[in-house]
Amino acid sequence: MPRSARRITQADVLAMTEYGHVRAERQRALAATKVNRLVAVGPFATFHFESYDTMWLQVHEMLRIEGGGEAQIAGEIEAYNPLIPQGHELVATLMLEIDDRDRRERELARLGGVERTVSLALDGEVIAALPEGDVERTTPSGKTSALHFLRFPLTPAQVAKFRDPRCAAVLAIGHENYAHMTRLGPAVRAELGHDLD
Repeated sequence: MPRSARRITQADVLAMTEYGHVRAERQRALAATKVNRLVAVGPFATFHFESYDTMWLQVHEMLRIEGGGEAQIAGEIEAYNPLIPQGHELVATLMLEIDDRDRRERELARLGGVERTVSLALDGEVIAALPEGDVERTTPSGKTSALHFLRFPLTPAQVAKFRDPRCAAVLAIGHENYAHMTRLGPAVRAELGHDLD
């Protein structure tokens, strides 16, 4: 899979029989890089930083699970291409992961608007995450979704800072009911650097 590719095309999608032959190998290869694309912030928030590779696999898994064949391909490509970083940004799926259903409902009810409190700081310069605007993920009653799609737009100077190991990179959630931060380590930054031009 090309690490620098920016979009999935129809030509990139394998027939399901062919995908079946390479599926386990592709999942293994991706698992090795995914280790450095997952960042926990606080007790139950995990950022899954997306790439061409993660979205390519997601498209194929959706086709495999739903079995829609040729008619389904265009819709899957349209759904997942926007989550591939375009060289001047990082893109993440934020998952609020709580196994206990009652506790999950209580916590989500307290975290309305959490997606608008996420940021990445590079040596103190704060870049606010931009939530995908496809759907409102907080209800009028203030309950948030367990799943959010976020984009971190970076200027060329910020990309240079992100690549500079002397520069601190801190991922944070600043919600009044969930204020946590995590410093991004060298392995994570090296892996995410593949997303940037």
